Amino acid sequence: MDAPAPATLKSSSSDLDLDRPNIEDYLPSGSSIHEPRGELRLRDLLDCSPTLSEAAGAIVDDSFTRCFKSIPPEPWNWNIYLFPLWCCGVLVRYLILFPARVLVLTIGWIIFLSSFIPVHLLLKGHDQLRKKLERLLVELICSFFVASWTGVVKYHGPRPSRRPKQVFVANHTSMIDFIVLEQMTAFAVIMQKHPGWVGLLQSTILESVGCIWFNRTEAKDREIVAKKLRDHVQGADNNPLLIFPEGTCVNNHYTVMFKKGAFELGCTVCPIAIKYNKIFVDAFWNSRKQSFSTHLLQLMTSWAVVCDVWYLEPQSIRPGETAIEFAERVRDIISVRAGLKKVPWDGYLKYSRPSPKHRERKQQSFAESVLHRLEEK
Repeated sequence: MDAPAPATLKSSSSDLDLDRPNIEDYLPSGSSIHEPRGELRLRDLLDCSPTLSEAAGAIVDDSFTRCFKSIPPEPWNWNIYLFPLWCCGVLVRYLILFPARVLVLTIGWIIFLSSFIPVHLLLKGHDQLRKKLERLLVELICSFFVASWTGVVKYHGPRPSRRPKQVFVANHTSMIDFIVLEQMTAFAVIMQKHPGWVGLLQSTILESVGCIWFNRTEAKDREIVAKKLRDHVQGADNNPLLIFPEGTCVNNHYTVMFKKGAFELGCTVCPIAIKYNKIFVDAFWNSRKQSFSTHLLQLMTSWAVVCDVWYLEPQSIRPGETAIEFAERVRDIISVRAGLKKVPWDGYLKYSRPSPKHRERKQQSFAESVLHRLEEK
């Protein structure tokens, strides 16, 4: 009887969680290892060092960076019949739709500024009327923004109302999340302070609806923002408070960990689930690779932005439940409704590097495992 052929490496990816990649899945199929006995082999190091296996798997693929990657659409203009149609579509989008959308947005700004500036300056002694008109005008300009993308937004559930001791939380894909929600209800949003024209709008127009800004690099901002949040939710006349507890934009396929700040206020939490249909354009904003102006240009030169928004059942913290457990429960509700996959990552890791102590512990663990294996040989 013939001797058995060398064993081949078979992929077991169907049995594994995709967020825990197995390095053997990425080796060429049918490959075999012929190495003399008694010598140190790479496979031995992989077997003896969980640190090295973890690092190799992270290099090939990892569930953290996948949360912040834009998935390119499948090409469809691949033959002589479809390519001319694609070219016609490009001409229509850039030469007809885009100029028309710029005109719509320009008209919107003219109407908004010609109304907002007099209201803001002349009605300072009539705060209640001024705030009401400013809320309506902010909703109006957001509607013009959505129209400039040919936004097709379907809202599900009851429209939010102004009540004390409640906060709205939503998953975060782009800064346009705020615009999509703001055109229906004038929220006071918690948002990162941005430079340029966006920062100018934040410090002028959006201040009028009670928005709160922070800077990630300033540690003292956390205490200041926390106090502003507690004060805001107590006011019956304040605009509904909107928080994106992920703290960063995620690609609308995953949800990262929710920050617990919104769940420590002792008030009712109203979840909002946002899901974009990528049939015409990917609404994910990768702020590290493109400015918000470039992102808006991408949306305005697409066919349409299609989106579903669900206003879900309000939630209260349960007896004995911690703020972190409460945050995870709300994240479950949003993820299930929007069809998003949960991953156990802190979104702020996108803006930071591992601490030196963490790197040293990993290096020490790896060195000890390799030395131990060498001593065995």
